[in-house]
Amino acid sequence: KEIYEEIFEYGPVSDLMRDEKVTEIMINSWNEIYIEINGFIKKTSASFKSEQHLRNIMEKIISPLGLRLDESCPWTDARLENGSRINIVIPPISLKGMVVTIRKFKNDIYSTEDLLKQGAINRKISKFLKSCVEKRLNIIVSGAASTGKTTFLNIISNFISDNERIITIEDTLELRLNAGHVIRLEGRHANLEGRGEITLRDLIRNALRMRPDRIIVGEIRGQEAVDVLQAMNTGHEGSMTTIHANSPYDLISRLETMLLMSAANITPSSAKRIILASIDLIIHLERTEEGLRKVSCISELYGSPGLHNGESVVDVVDIFISCTEGKDQDFSFTGKMPSFAEKINWKEADFVA
Repeated sequence: KEIYEEIFEYGPVSDLMRDEKVTEIMINSWNEIYIEINGFIKKTSASFKSEQHLRNIMEKIISPLGLRLDESCPWTDARLENGSRINIVIPPISLKGMVVTIRKFKNDIYSTEDLLKQGAINRKISKFLKSCVEKRLNIIVSGAASTGKTTFLNIISNFISDNERIITIEDTLELRLNAGHVIRLEGRHANLEGRGEITLRDLIRNALRMRPDRIIVGEIRGQEAVDVLQAMNTGHEGSMTTIHANSPYDLISRLETMLLMSAANITPSSAKRIILASIDLIIHLERTEEGLRKVSCISELYGSPGLHNGESVVDVVDIFISCTEGKDQDFSFTGKMPSFAEKINWKEADFVA
């Protein structure tokens, strides 16, 4: 068994890769391996024989992908054959030797029923989100690391009609949509000569020429933000993406920074106008101390007069907020009717009930 795993699989972590309950494998050093199960991190008894043993296994994994690790390129990020995402860093970046992080790819696709059973949402929120997706609102799913943003995006994308042409764009393929007409695009890192890189910006610009009804970007984290928001605001309503943010307010500041970095002719005022014109709905996720991933709040953006020079400011108005803790999840309507209520055919009674 050990010989087979050494040659064809992942060495001492092969059992962990096969375990469906394990969602993340963190190899801090050859004899220090942690895993994540149900949102909790714990140390395992698994171990490699030495630092060189760990390096040999990892180089065997990434070599067929055309990647390398050395002092000139001390990190790499790639997608494994089973869809899992692997990140490796070595000295001089890492001070502990080789460090490997593997985010496992789940074979089973979650549904809204799974979210209901876990207590992440309730029936009213599920119905509300279904109406928002079907009526083509532009949606951003935000949250801190490991709050389930990509999984949540996968689930709400199931509300999209099979008659629509969807193009997904990612650095590393993680989205798995059940829709019937889906085109998947993936970025590419530069080769050994530093050439051939394909960025998210390249893919988004190309996707606009592929007659998409909706564009779904796995995550925006840089200059591609301006292309995503412009696509949302120029005939591709119903597009969706995710972003790392600790709150909806942090999301606004992050987006504004990304927009200012993407083009020299964008001012803070124009960045705010782009954000306001592009985003209809924010779904913010959080992970509780018990490891439960759930919706924290659902919000809308409003523009309001600023205090300086008459510039507009972006304000976040919550529509629903989480009002319970633990697994018995419930939501409270804040009383603020969203501007798109008529578009999704919801009346005040629907929000309150």
